[in-house]
Amino acid sequence: MKKSANRKKTRVVKIGNIKIGGRNPIAVQSMAKTDPHNINETIKQIRRLEENGCELIRVAVPDGEAAKKLSKIKEGIHIPLIADIHYDYKLAIESVKQGVQKIRINPGNIGARWKVEEIVKVCKERDIPIRVGGNTGSIKEKYLKQFGGPTAQALVESVLNELNIIESMGFESIVVSLKSSNVRTMIEANRLFSLVRDYPLHLGVTEAGPPGRGEVLSAVGIGTLLAEGLGDTIRVSLTCDPLREVTAAYSILKALGLRTMGPRIISCPTCGRLEFDMERVLGEIEKRVEKIKEPLTIAVMGCSVNGPGEAKEADIGIAGGKNSAVIFKKGKIVATAQEKDIIEVFLSELNTLIEEDIWQ
Repeated sequence: MKKSANRKKTRVVKIGNIKIGGRNPIAVQSMAKTDPHNINETIKQIRRLEENGCELIRVAVPDGEAAKKLSKIKEGIHIPLIADIHYDYKLAIESVKQGVQKIRINPGNIGARWKVEEIVKVCKERDIPIRVGGNTGSIKEKYLKQFGGPTAQALVESVLNELNIIESMGFESIVVSLKSSNVRTMIEANRLFSLVRDYPLHLGVTEAGPPGRGEVLSAVGIGTLLAEGLGDTIRVSLTCDPLREVTAAYSILKALGLRTMGPRIISCPTCGRLEFDMERVLGEIEKRVEKIKEPLTIAVMGCSVNGPGEAKEADIGIAGGKNSAVIFKKGKIVATAQEKDIIEVFLSELNTLIEEDIWQ
């Protein structure tokens, strides 16, 4: 796991066995999309996310019945459990009693100050951190009028108002998120906030949409801030299986050299020089390496223009030819294969590479 040299040094907050902030690796999180009343299905989904690198998981708590089931969910998983609370402060209190390791509240919808204070009291007693989750979709009317709509400034002021209440009680185990479905607003809000507070930042473009478009919006918003050294944990919000969120999050981190879990695959866009079915080969290789945890660089290249160079620079790579390909490993050609055998020859060499531990 790599650490960015230019990251803003924020406070360290402990969530279960995970530390975020400071110089700790940027943590990947997601949110369960099952009915929270269904304990078994929720655990099943979270365990699948765990196996694919999810490090923190959030569960919606819509009512008291769901809150009372959190302890059972916690027993069945291995990563820290976060309760997502809206409107009813009592749900936050019950969630803490059930043993969750973090509470998420929204500054726009908990209500009266005393309700927030009640949540803080319980979290302080049990040393449970709070994420103040600001969202342009739920900014208090006061700030919408003051700043002329759901602007970055309105979002920041709304969050700071909530923080003032929490800080006045001597509580500082806080994580902050400033989210918007507008990428520019999200970026600007996080930049502004980072100038006035040093709490760890949870980055995300909210309601980003379906796979594809949502991943692009998230990569631009989250990636821009990460490249500037801001951000301590990320969640890619997509309208799909949450596993795709985790995969997308790691893709963003790997693109910036901030995390190295799992392979990084380089492939050319193809052109008229292509003389073998590279898309089929690439697709099959992606499926076959998705469970690998080693931080390998794999190149799948289509022709002789950039192919040999890119394949040579990778830990292991394919450089295509006419109905065939050569396999490079650590800069040297180790095999030649006809098109029908490329995948199996490549996987054989990949397994050898991992077994010999010479990818490092």
